[in-house]
Amino acid sequence: MKRSAGWICLCVLLLALSAVLPTGCANIIPPSGGAKDTIAPVLLQSTPRDSTRHFTANRIVLNFDEYVTLDNYIENVIVSPYQKKPPQIDAKLRTITIKLKDSLEANTTYTINFGNAIKDVNEGNIAKQFKYVFTTGDTIDNGAISGRVQLAATGKIDTTLLVVLHNNLNDTAIHKLPPRYYAKLDGKGRFQFTNLPQGRFNMYVIPNDYNKRMDDSTKLFAFMDSSVTISAPHPNLVLYAFQEFVEKPRTSSNSQANANAKKKTEDKRLKFTTSLSAGNQDLLGNIEFIFNRKLKTFDSSKIILADTNNVPVKNVRYLWDTSLTKITLIHPWPEDTEFKLLLQKDAISDSADVSLLKGDTIRFRTKKESEYASMRLRFSGLDTAKHPVLQIVQGDKVIDSMPITKKEMFWPKYHPGEYFLRILLDDNNNGTWDPGHFWEGKKQQPELVFPADPAKVNLRTIFDSEWDVKIQYDLPPDAPKAAPKAPGNKSTAPSSNKGKPGRRN
Repeated sequence: MKRSAGWICLCVLLLALSAVLPTGCANIIPPSGGAKDTIAPVLLQSTPRDSTRHFTANRIVLNFDEYVTLDNYIENVIVSPYQKKPPQIDAKLRTITIKLKDSLEANTTYTINFGNAIKDVNEGNIAKQFKYVFTTGDTIDNGAISGRVQLAATGKIDTTLLVVLHNNLNDTAIHKLPPRYYAKLDGKGRFQFTNLPQGRFNMYVIPNDYNKRMDDSTKLFAFMDSSVTISAPHPNLVLYAFQEFVEKPRTSSNSQANANAKKKTEDKRLKFTTSLSAGNQDLLGNIEFIFNRKLKTFDSSKIILADTNNVPVKNVRYLWDTSLTKITLIHPWPEDTEFKLLLQKDAISDSADVSLLKGDTIRFRTKKESEYASMRLRFSGLDTAKHPVLQIVQGDKVIDSMPITKKEMFWPKYHPGEYFLRILLDDNNNGTWDPGHFWEGKKQQPELVFPADPAKVNLRTIFDSEWDVKIQYDLPPDAPKAAPKAPGNKSTAPSSNKGKPGRRN
């Protein structure tokens, strides 16, 4: 019996070891973490429940299906109608708790829109535009209105702006009172109000400041010409934001004192710089002389543009800027040519009768035509009654602006680079963009600027660039598109084989 018992124990031990120890031919597979979580948090329960009627609570609890966190809820969460005392909102594990700090109005529908504030803890998936709704009355208001906001001067979008609704229809309300409702813009400049009561509102666009009021006419602002009625259907509304006045840079007392001190110790000599770049002159530009002080006298006969043999060049004229600190030399420059500028010391003097320390000779060469591109634009959708003006933009600066009076425009020489094309609707036909007016006198909407189609062109040296440009009189639903590589938008050589890329002769 003892021997049998021993054999049984030995067999059990061997079976146990075979189950635990790996065999030589087994595949070792590392543990898998599973698929990445891409699902946003889902609400399981709310107390009181969403869309509650006759709401009287001051505390709301939201339970989700996973751990959640709040991303800058003070900035992201919007309570409508506007409350002077914002709620306190906390997130812990799977629960978000809202504690209302302000009193609630009778028979009023409230919405708490979290925007993009609610995220899951693990992957940061956003519960986009999550909203909790309740009413202190019998019914949930279902009025809605939507639209978009565009910057009038550029056709661009500023997503930091707010759209506000005032039920006080007096124009001074935007200045004196907080809004009844407000909404943020999405990445495409769109806004939407929901759960609004029936009635009339004035609609404005303002910066996202703490007091939600328009208290400075140098800030971006937009307004509707008339109030909007929530009970009536509306087309997609568009508001055009503008700065009525441009803020002037302020000079502090310290900076003024520093300027006065610098003035006492500055060099008394009359000096200047020129616009020449590394001894080269742009064929499309003029030569500018910038002086360190205002000038009193200027004798153009003592500033001579000459060839390399010191022979004066004809067809030269000068402009003296109204600031009295800049003189411009204008001449039709030939390509790849050497010149001299001969300046006599008494050609110029400042208000203290100080002249140049000595005469000067400045040598330079004009650029070659091969350093430039050419550009031809063919326009479709042209309506000259709208006074369209072509704006050519580089960076944030309008470097060229001209009325579009014909279907084709050509520049034989243009600086190579990337440019944006915009169309200004020049209502008063003065050639420049004019802002709107709201604060003083008659109300007037700003003049509008829209991106052309294509909105972007790229000019290369040596090549002739041709573009078919569609004039748009509205903001496209998506961001301005880069110029497509398609027939009609091409770089070509001016030859009988039009359409084949090549060098200019």
